Amino acid sequence: MNVDERPRFQDLSRSKVPPGFRGRSGLTVLLWQTVQQTLFAWSPQPAYGWRRWLLRLFGAEIGKGVLVRPTARVTYPWKVKLGNHCWIGDNAELYSLGSITVGDNAVISQRSYVCAATHDYKDLSFPLVAKPIVIEREVWVAADCFVAPGVTIGAGAIVGARSTVLHSVSPATIVAGHPAEFKGHRGGSI
Repeated sequence: MNVDERPRFQDLSRSKVPPGFRGRSGLTVLLWQTVQQTLFAWSPQPAYGWRRWLLRLFGAEIGKGVLVRPTARVTYPWKVKLGNHCWIGDNAELYSLGSITVGDNAVISQRSYVCAATHDYKDLSFPLVAKPIVIEREVWVAADCFVAPGVTIGAGAIVGARSTVLHSVSPATIVAGHPAEFKGHRGGSI
């Protein structure tokens, strides 16, 4: 390789997962991935109690009445906290390389992607960086949304379908778009 071919922006050959980043052993991660692909994903639609039990077995904090669809995916359950009566829709992804907290009565609708990690693009080794996400109580993240690392969505807020949330959202507001922008206030009191 000549000088002009050396990586200038990111050298993935130097990239490594930081020690302890996963929060559990590689064997536990592999076991969870196997369970998620089989016992979790193959469970019948109404087997919510079974999926709650599997998530708790792997360290997730799960409130009462939580509904997680069998096609939902959770990267590291031990970094996830789901409040009472929240819903996680079909094909929703909780990319929990960092912590993800979902409050009581909150909804993460189908095909939404909640992403609690990124990369440090200023470092040539392109390391992973975990940034927690908090989705407070009574939030509705509508279908096919992306929630970026480090975002907090305030209590009672609504994120419109197919939105990209790059910054925190104030309580009781409605946001939508790419990137999500303020569209109005939600009625009711928080």
